[in-house]
Amino acid sequence: MKHLRSLEQFSKAELMELINRAIELKKEQKAGKLHTQLTGKTVGLIFEKPSTRTRVSFESAMYGLGGQVIFLSGRDTQLARSEPLKDMSRVMSRYVDGMVVRTFGQEVVEELADYASVPVINALTNLHHPCQVLSDMMTVIEEKGSLEELHIVWLGDGNNMANSWLQAAAIMDFKLTLACPEGYEPDAEILEASKKIATKPITLVRDPKAAVADADVINVDVWASMGMEEEQAQRLKIFEDYQLNSELLGKAPKDCIVLHCLPAHRDEEITDGVLESEQCVAFDQAENKMHIHKSILEKLIG
Repeated sequence: MKHLRSLEQFSKAELMELINRAIELKKEQKAGKLHTQLTGKTVGLIFEKPSTRTRVSFESAMYGLGGQVIFLSGRDTQLARSEPLKDMSRVMSRYVDGMVVRTFGQEVVEELADYASVPVINALTNLHHPCQVLSDMMTVIEEKGSLEELHIVWLGDGNNMANSWLQAAAIMDFKLTLACPEGYEPDAEILEASKKIATKPITLVRDPKAAVADADVINVDVWASMGMEEEQAQRLKIFEDYQLNSELLGKAPKDCIVLHCLPAHRDEEITDGVLESEQCVAFDQAENKMHIHKSILEKLIG
């Protein structure tokens, strides 16, 4: 049995298997093929952090494979009532065939996985966002054909997405540049660990114009993640030079594509014009969450 705690647990071959299977499942769905691989299976969605796209895409994925879903918000579980996580994990393992967890601390996912007898899937923590980055890589492969020869740029806050992109770059062998303001870098341990095993350059810079100069992919996210709302005004000032607007995008090659994991704060981290441009594939990226979740569920639960 394998959990999805973060990307670092997986080899390049294993991650490519998940992505290629998601592409295949997508094609089959478009062709009208009915998937029933998880008929009779139930997954529990345990969400301390709310989400529209992650919840709907996981539910649609599970139903689309013939399975069932039980959704539990933070107030519905013992997470809000101080029951030991190890107790909750062992009980939930007797009710469902897998747990999809969206929470704050990575330690919650780790402890649930340590004591679970069913797969635990990290749907987001403050430290990692592995499923999202898998769907992002799937989108890049659909658009560009492969990853290995690409230069992918992360622009903005060194958040959980940046951390998962670091691990992805180290495993999948592509060049990664992160342009972050001072004091808003990705996790230092993840950065150093990724650089140690990477075969292509992983670089942290301050200048967004220099970062995008030869980018094949530019990836942006909100500047204040969930739980940081009180920092919003301060971050708007600090990150203003990192906005992906037409001027900055014009510094990149014309065939560069733009990713945003959504929801977007239009005219903050990305302008309305760039989000609606032909170079932006954010809505294909959002759809691909469902397909990659199908692949993950099929592999780990099936």
